Amino acid sequence: MAKWGEGDPRWIVEERADATNVNNWHWTERDVSGWSEETLRRLLLGVGVAGSEGVCQLTEVSRLEGEASINNRKGKLIFFYEWQLKASWTGTTNSGIKYKGGLEVSNLSDENDPDDLDISVSLCKDQPNTALLDLMKKDGVQKVRKVLGEYVTLLKSEFSQGMILPTADGVNQPQPANQNQAKTNRTQISSAPSPAPSPAPRPAPSSTPSCTGVRIPTCSFSLKETFLTSADELYRTFTNQEFVQVFTHAAAVVEDRRGGKFQLLDGNVSGEFTQLVPDEKIVMRWRFKTWPSEHHATIGLDLKDRGDETELRMECRGVPSAEEERTKEGWRRYYFEAIKQTFGYGARLY
Repeated sequence: MAKWGEGDPRWIVEERADATNVNNWHWTERDVSGWSEETLRRLLLGVGVAGSEGVCQLTEVSRLEGEASINNRKGKLIFFYEWQLKASWTGTTNSGIKYKGGLEVSNLSDENDPDDLDISVSLCKDQPNTALLDLMKKDGVQKVRKVLGEYVTLLKSEFSQGMILPTADGVNQPQPANQNQAKTNRTQISSAPSPAPSPAPRPAPSSTPSCTGVRIPTCSFSLKETFLTSADELYRTFTNQEFVQVFTHAAAVVEDRRGGKFQLLDGNVSGEFTQLVPDEKIVMRWRFKTWPSEHHATIGLDLKDRGDETELRMECRGVPSAEEERTKEGWRRYYFEAIKQTFGYGARLY
């Protein structure tokens, strides 16, 4: 039995003396307004633009009103944020003349994308007209949209990871995801040409993992796991990009459609969905980065809803024989155990 206060990782209700609401399973809410204010101020005060007219810099956030929170319901994260802000900016022409102005955002919320925000820029009343105002309206507004988008990304992909499954033994928190990776252009990945069919077998396998056109021995294996959740929630955990980023603690690209590409764990795992039957079956072409180039295994996940739990059967074919144990361990550790620990779907391991 897990022992409270002795660092046993099975005790994951760190701050509840009565040990209720295990895994934050039923409902938890975290007020992140303070963190949001600090983050927004830091990001906004880093905004500066330069052009042929001169340079401009946000110098003060004079108003920042609103709130933000994260809710967790059975492993589903719900984000709420609503902010109104005003900032001051200072511009300096190439000849050294200084101007002052203001910037206002009235609708930063979970209902609006950064591109839909209303951002107004103006000069102070006593300031004469200047080309620096146009610089701020064009490049300055673009920079502000970018940093407000970064705030939303941080809220969802970095700060919120502590919301699910806190541990009593101080398990390390995931490192912040690289925001450029988190915003990888999904269109570029989906439009990439499909991997070419495996070439005809050739003799003399090479010892270099990245070579092509070689003949390698492969194997098949199966695994079985039970998760304390419904089939629809487990299906979404494997196919929804935000859920994948949460349990892998890293940026990921996941296109949840037939033919959709996926890439996770810093590019060490990639592939393509070949069959998706919602809440029942997932089939994919899957590979480790270190496997011979263009070689994929075929992995099928069958989900059987058993009431308050779901049985998952995994069938894997075409794994390089030398990679069998590593592949099994990778799935157990980076998929099954990570999902259970993150979302509270823990159950016995087979």
